Amino acid sequence: MSAHAATAPVKLSGALVESVKGFVADHGGTATAVLQPIGRLGVRVTLVGADGILGDRVVDTMDTAKELVATIDGLTEADEWDRELTSIVTPRSGHWAKMAGWVARQRRFPKARNES
Repeated sequence: MSAHAATAPVKLSGALVESVKGFVADHGGTATAVLQPIGRLGVRVTLVGADGILGDRVVDTMDTAKELVATIDGLTEADEWDRELTSIVTPRSGHWAKMAGWVARQRRFPKARNES
């Protein structure tokens, strides 16, 4: 018996592949993916389209994330968030409100702990 166990090939869901293909097609035909482990939840695949628009998907494992990048034509992996990549990011209108969730609809906010 080998010391290295054979790993099963990664199976990507059709919905995941189609959604990322659609993102790439809708945002200039190419995109960059930044793979970010997020603990037990898995890996966040942050997509930056050629036009700078952001998108993201969450997958179970890093192997799945890497297989996703390898499967999609026009999708490349970035090693990290660098100056060149962050300089092209242009969040679409409403992105900040979407990311803020319920807070985005608030009218009054408590003072921060470090404010007088």
